[in-house]
Amino acid sequence: MSRTAASMLREALENVGVKYAFGIPGVHNTEIYDELARSDSITPVLVTHEGAGAFMADAVSRSGTSLGTLVIVPAAGVTHAASGIGEAFLDGIPLLVIAGGIRRDTGRRYQLHDMDQHALLKPITKGTWLVERHADVIPTIYEAVRVATSGEPGPVFVEIPVHLQLLTGDEGPAVAAPVQEAAPVRCTTGQVTAAAELLRNARSPTLFVGWGAVDATAEITALAERLGAPVATTLQGVSAFAANHPLHAGFCLGRAAVPAVEKSFAATDCMLAVGTRFSEIATGSYGWTPPAGLVHVDINPAVFNANYPAAVALEGDAKAVLQLLLRALGEVPAAGPRRAQVEGTIREQKAAYLEEWLRHDTKGRVSPARFFASLRRQLPDEATVVLDDGNHTFLAVELMPIHRSRGLISPTDFNCMGYCVPATIGARLARPDLPAVGIVGDGAFRMTAMELATATAQELGLVVFVFNDGELAQIAQAQEIQFNRKTCAVLGPLDIAGVAQATGAKFLRIASDGDIDGVIRDALESAARDRRPVLVDVNVDYSKRTRFTEGIVKTNLERFDFGTKTRLIGRALWRRLSG
Repeated sequence: MSRTAASMLREALENVGVKYAFGIPGVHNTEIYDELARSDSITPVLVTHEGAGAFMADAVSRSGTSLGTLVIVPAAGVTHAASGIGEAFLDGIPLLVIAGGIRRDTGRRYQLHDMDQHALLKPITKGTWLVERHADVIPTIYEAVRVATSGEPGPVFVEIPVHLQLLTGDEGPAVAAPVQEAAPVRCTTGQVTAAAELLRNARSPTLFVGWGAVDATAEITALAERLGAPVATTLQGVSAFAANHPLHAGFCLGRAAVPAVEKSFAATDCMLAVGTRFSEIATGSYGWTPPAGLVHVDINPAVFNANYPAAVALEGDAKAVLQLLLRALGEVPAAGPRRAQVEGTIREQKAAYLEEWLRHDTKGRVSPARFFASLRRQLPDEATVVLDDGNHTFLAVELMPIHRSRGLISPTDFNCMGYCVPATIGARLARPDLPAVGIVGDGAFRMTAMELATATAQELGLVVFVFNDGELAQIAQAQEIQFNRKTCAVLGPLDIAGVAQATGAKFLRIASDGDIDGVIRDALESAARDRRPVLVDVNVDYSKRTRFTEGIVKTNLERFDFGTKTRLIGRALWRRLSG
């Protein structure tokens, strides 16, 4: 049968379960968009910028409902999208990126959008493919999807030249759509047994979980309870263990961790780490010393011993490996008394830390602790909370309990500002029957604020809370500590109400603590009722630093030699005294 590559692409995307295709049509992909308009199962979504489209697709994939997909123009579309592709690559998120390509049947050079897209994207994708004939369209998409979703997931890129979209050709023999591969387990029975022995005999076992454990929450919970062990999480893995479980300690490791983690992990002699790479953020800029008994579970063997040596490394999908570990572990007699003590420590430390925040004088601005307490009370557990990169990120993970797996998504190791607004759109599309709220700093908000117009066009009832303090707060705080000045971190004025008006969003403002409950209630109700976005300007108080910020500053300062340390401290003190 003879037909266009665009028609074949539509069939392939339908067969792999793609629900949304984000992007902007251009001369190299209009045939594809024409085919997408014919689909009964795929909705093409016009975005204002391909980078934001990549964040939307990323959020769809993180929701776990379907594969996030981009359909973009070559060259500028690809370079715009590269930040979102890089975010997905470093965070281990599957993404299918499809771009048109120049004509390869004319022999002409210097065509519009003529560039080597594959060279650009090779370092930030799991694989790239150039389709050279019609018969390769469907098999290539199937192979790309298999690569994107197998092993440690990640983004893939497929270029379909425009002449294949325009002209008909032989589609070749029928090819079966890819079937989800069984979760791989490559560790041996002996390794599992050794890990179980370490955990069973530990005096003070602990668990540390990342995004790789997000679909193994039942197994994580069973292990924590059987061991009587506290659980800490990475930033990306915040939702991998329910915060309302009494063994949930909180975010990070080492001196940058919240007090409940710091106290309950202080004497650990054996740690089970699942689905984490022990990256810079997760370890408070590596300000943590691992125990000798480190059991590391991950699907990607490259992470083992990269930053910290593992006593036992268990390669495989988290859920499958933990099921084996549970069977090997058996009962742990010491767990009962230990669990009661650990739960008591966690409960006391969490209460004391919250009280510390509530006592802080906000000088009439909005208390982050009171804001997050109110949002947690009013937001159903099934909702999705979306963060960006900035000071608000660490406030949220320290003060906002998340009770559902995949209930919080955030850019992590790539840490790309501008993620929140488009990702909230993606989260809302992925789970249309449930609320999605974004929390973003005023600096990151400026990068992708116009995507609220996309939310309005799609009739999406979502809420975006802008933590507005007039600075790039995370950087400003670091500059203030080291330099006693804030070069290029103080923002110019922005009329957030004007942004709402320009994009068709409803505008609300939380000026002080007295507004918190009522405005959050109005925002959530309005978003659900009116099917349009709600933009909330939060007059937030950032004067109290998070434990994370304080911890990494101390850790990094201590790494310097005496002379450098003296110079940095002396410079900051002199500027403070001299103004």
